[in-house]
Amino acid sequence: MKRATDILQLIGATPILRLNRVVASGGAEVWGKFEAANPGGSVKDRIALAMIEAAERSGELAPGGTIVEPTSGNTGIGLAMVAAVKGYRLIVTMFDTASLERRLLMRAYGAEVVLTPASAGMLGAIDKALELKRDNPEYFLPQQFQNPANPDVHRHTTGLEIIEQMDGDIHAFVAGVGTGGSISGVGA
Repeated sequence: MKRATDILQLIGATPILRLNRVVASGGAEVWGKFEAANPGGSVKDRIALAMIEAAERSGELAPGGTIVEPTSGNTGIGLAMVAAVKGYRLIVTMFDTASLERRLLMRAYGAEVVLTPASAGMLGAIDKALELKRDNPEYFLPQQFQNPANPDVHRHTTGLEIIEQMDGDIHAFVAGVGTGGSISGVGA
């Protein structure tokens, strides 16, 4: 285990684990990338840090600035953790039936959670984030679904980690798809 001077240095470099009970004995080997080992508990920690650092480099996000992002949970948790460490204000918009535990965790990191009607779904949360950005042009809106830092971080970290951990012996890659960043980045 490596030493770190802040929690953000612990994002990535996650272990890979053979899943022994997924297929019958003597069948294929199935391995899982254990992204829950990230400090915020998910793969979304990677994109949160990458999107914020890209915005810092480009000047889109000034020191002490405000970030606003629609989320259903994990990206918001990752952004809340990164924003807390780096001293940014974070406003997340999410539908009001989203997990209470996720909302509480984001608030524990200092994020402001703005709830939108569940009947409007994720589009309602997106519309609210866009409204906040429109009313406050200085806010940074990462736009996880469109931000090139999302697949790029997987191309430059997750994918390379898997290749190294598997000694290049990979026959298939399977991932859940939300924004598409993980699968498109790893596959690049």
